[in-house]
Amino acid sequence: MTWAEYWNGETTVYVNARHKRVHYEAVARDILGYLHRPEARVVDYGCGEALAAHVVAGACAKLYLCDSASTVRDRLNARYAGRSDIEVIDPPAFERLPSRSVDLIIANSLVQYLTAAEFTGLLAAARDKLDAAGRLVLADIIPRRVGPLQDAAELLRFARANGFLLPAAGGLVRSFFSSYRRTREECGLLQFDEAEILGELARAGFSGRRAYPNMGHNRQRMTLLATPAPHGAVHTSPAIVGSAGNPAGQLQLQPAGH
Repeated sequence: MTWAEYWNGETTVYVNARHKRVHYEAVARDILGYLHRPEARVVDYGCGEALAAHVVAGACAKLYLCDSASTVRDRLNARYAGRSDIEVIDPPAFERLPSRSVDLIIANSLVQYLTAAEFTGLLAAARDKLDAAGRLVLADIIPRRVGPLQDAAELLRFARANGFLLPAAGGLVRSFFSSYRRTREECGLLQFDEAEILGELARAGFSGRRAYPNMGHNRQRMTLLATPAPHGAVHTSPAIVGSAGNPAGQLQLQPAGH
């Protein structure tokens, strides 16, 4: 199973309805912090169920909910039918948006499920779609040192604060036997240390910096805020330094637990 196939099916990421609801409410609140103009045009790329998208849409002129999973898009279209300020699109439709027509692109908890080539393509597309003063937010980036144990601890902390601790504990047990764990072991996750992803942003034509706190509940992960750099300032030197296990300095999919 690929990550694309996993997200197009019935997932086991959320332990119950409350977990899903408070997660999306928290993400929506975090997105509002990056919205500075009510006339902004926003893309939530890899949006998932987006249960609180109406909150974000109420603070901007247009919200595009972009997801590659057809089952997710079907649910989004049903949920937000009749709202002219919300449009559900797939990645090819995102690529067809006019150049410099978007003010803010959010990619939250998405990058880890991409291949290195897909991530490079996303950065190139985002650079083209963003207005000169636009911003790209890459959130929930997983550092190389962070694995399932740290993620589990962060989930329990979030669950304790939001009233679903016992279901979360049970969900962690069930996750050991879940398709998510098997897919994570088979496909790995795309992980970056801070310097690496800043280098990738620079090579794609962005000026980037770490933003605090991370979007969502996981304090062990990172959010990066990037703006289009002047075209003459695009960084072209290699961003990722090779190592003994990776002498060519290539991006690698990290297996679970690394």
